[in-house]
Amino acid sequence: MWTVLLFFVILLYFIITKLFIIVEMREEVIQERLGKYNKTLKPGFHFMIPFVDRAAYHQEMREQVIDVPSQTCITKDNIEVAVDGLVYIKVMDSYKASYGISNYKAASVNLAQTTMRSEVGKLSLDDTFSERDKMNENIVREIDKAADPWGVKVLRYEIRNISPSKLIVDTMEKQMEAEREKRADITTSEGQRQARINESQGEQQSQVLISEAERQKRINEAKGRASEIELVATATAKGVRRVAEAISKPGGDLAVKTKLVEQYIDEFGKIIKSSTISVLPTETANLKTFFEGVGKISSHTSAPGTTTVRGGK
Repeated sequence: MWTVLLFFVILLYFIITKLFIIVEMREEVIQERLGKYNKTLKPGFHFMIPFVDRAAYHQEMREQVIDVPSQTCITKDNIEVAVDGLVYIKVMDSYKASYGISNYKAASVNLAQTTMRSEVGKLSLDDTFSERDKMNENIVREIDKAADPWGVKVLRYEIRNISPSKLIVDTMEKQMEAEREKRADITTSEGQRQARINESQGEQQSQVLISEAERQKRINEAKGRASEIELVATATAKGVRRVAEAISKPGGDLAVKTKLVEQYIDEFGKIIKSSTISVLPTETANLKTFFEGVGKISSHTSAPGTTTVRGGK
């Protein structure tokens, strides 16, 4: 009796569990009827026909993160690097994900590795570090194109690590050190060159200022000489004008002639005193006294009220 009761309990439990199904919010269930696709069960409570319907596939509808194992890739410049990453996918069509491929996760990982090797082979070692974003975009585009028939959307791909061999790392460190030394030398030489340029520019400006000062000095001196010449010329003109006015007056002609004679006699006397050769008699130097006497006599005779005494009493 207990055996029969236990059998009926197990049978009832089996029928109840096969009679309905609860689909969680995060998934979708593919229902098959007699081995064929019937419908896609959305989140909620659903009845099923025991021994006729079955939940064939449970598909995760949330975004999934799949670890892409590390693998060895060869760069464009024939350097081996170990590269790993993460691929983010999401099931968009549970029907295609169930019937389009047997295991879309494994297929996504293998396709990511293949595409990653291809992308790394297109770049040099230096570019693999500097162009990660570009590599990620290319890998996402290629995987997403291939995963479309699976009902899977590849959201993004992230390269996690790029690890060259220890020998390559040592070589890169030496190269970076040499590059830093080169940049330091370039910076020092640039500073020295700029200093020399500044010094030459300062010297040039100094010479320009000095030449400008000399030019201004010469201009000022020329202006001073011009002003001096102008003043002398003005004074000379005034003197000449006054002399001309004096000559035009009565007795002016005689005064001029007398002055010229005096100057002639003075200069002639100086020449005779300083010369060691007598060209004319020395008594000629006494002509000044003679002419002075003549001038005095003329002045007495031409004075008013003066009586001229002729020969005899």
